[in-house]
Amino acid sequence: MTTADVLVVGAGLAGLHTATRLAERGRDVLLAERRPRLDGAIRTTGIFVRKTLDDFPLPPEHLGPAIRRVVLYPPRLRRPVELVSERDEYRVGDMGPLYEAAARAAVAAGVRLALGTRYEGRRDGGCILTGPEGPVTVRARFVVGADGARSRVARDLGLDRNRHLLVGAEEVFAIPAGGQPPTFHCVLDPSLAPGYLAWVVNDGRHAHVGVAGYAERFPRGLRAALTRFGASAPGLPEGGRPPEVERRGGPIPVGGLLRRIGCAEGLLVGDAAGAVSPLTAGGLDPCLRLSDMAADVLDEALRSGRPGALARYDGAALRARFRGRLLMRRGLAQLRTPALAQAAFPVLRTPLGRAAARRVLFGDRSFPTTT
Repeated sequence: MTTADVLVVGAGLAGLHTATRLAERGRDVLLAERRPRLDGAIRTTGIFVRKTLDDFPLPPEHLGPAIRRVVLYPPRLRRPVELVSERDEYRVGDMGPLYEAAARAAVAAGVRLALGTRYEGRRDGGCILTGPEGPVTVRARFVVGADGARSRVARDLGLDRNRHLLVGAEEVFAIPAGGQPPTFHCVLDPSLAPGYLAWVVNDGRHAHVGVAGYAERFPRGLRAALTRFGASAPGLPEGGRPPEVERRGGPIPVGGLLRRIGCAEGLLVGDAAGAVSPLTAGGLDPCLRLSDMAADVLDEALRSGRPGALARYDGAALRARFRGRLLMRRGLAQLRTPALAQAAFPVLRTPLGRAAARRVLFGDRSFPTTT
């Protein structure tokens, strides 16, 4: 048996950030991650928005070139809408090295990192972990679920779980230098990406080619949709398909921040908490901001000895601030045919439509706002 102030389950960006913030305040933190190494099985495209880059000290050597240009395409890929910002808006992270750098920072802060260690569940007031040396019981004051969209910790703590999920897949390619300016290409075609988008993020070093949507609406499956899109995707260099670097994929929660994300025994962060924009499915900025808040309330609870301090970790209050994006998610989900998407696209060409798109794509608003 082992003990800890806080057991964090899952060493994605949310889990690593929460664990590090707590350890920096002198808390005894055990971080369990089922993967034996952090640079494999990457699920996210790794797009960081400007506000994240401004507010969090991400290592620049693991970030791609800045992106200012976004091109929105209707299903037939004709007459796209091009938006260019005066500021650097996006950078794509090299997520494997970013995770490893974050893990080194966590260990340096005092986090006990257990790789290759699976969370099995709660039993008799403790948590069962199975690692390379077999099962062990951990007794922790609090448990943090940073274990993804289908969180087992959420289930065991009796907290809310994600019900509205997209599934996504992408292929990453190396790009020869000297091509087009870094660009984020988005294709609105429900036959390729039902309820979401197909995309090419080409930053001049790598191209991320992906699709996502509601699993039950892919007529021939997610992989078939990705193959179809990759054959004619915009934004790739001419002269044949570049060599593939890796494949990624996984579930994406888009139901908004969950209402019950904390209780007297622990809380949820990242995808486990639904901390993803319902409209854009961007999750890296909210996961860092919510992780900061999680570390604050856990530190207060440990310092005061009052588990009730976790009551202010209230997903319902945060969720209420983003009703507009939840409504837009419902609207996007209703675009079920390419003809309907094609008919709706001219709105984006109007001054009002372009202004709305710029606000969503280039706005300063974070999700969620925790202050």
